[in-house]
Amino acid sequence: MSNQIFTSWYFHLPNFLLAALMYTLLGRALLGLILNPDSTNYIWRFFCRITDPVIALFALVTPRAAAPVVLWLFCVVWLFWIRVAFLITFASLGALPKPGA
Repeated sequence: MSNQIFTSWYFHLPNFLLAALMYTLLGRALLGLILNPDSTNYIWRFFCRITDPVIALFALVTPRAAAPVVLWLFCVVWLFWIRVAFLITFASLGALPKPGA
């Protein structure tokens, strides 16, 4: 099983990074409902530091009138669809890792 992960790193690594960003943004959205934006909580600061570049990128294609938490949730949706497009691209190229191989 671990051998498959190493031989299919070209698929698993980008998919994992996109998923990690997606769930980190979701966590930021949930924490944003509880904490102030200028909170000194170390988990909040970590989430902000990791997700700020992604949010800045997707803010270019999201209406400026959206509240910050809505923007974060839009980012989660964008990352989800990027993962779907990534999967479809690899499937159409026949480059998906074979299960159990």
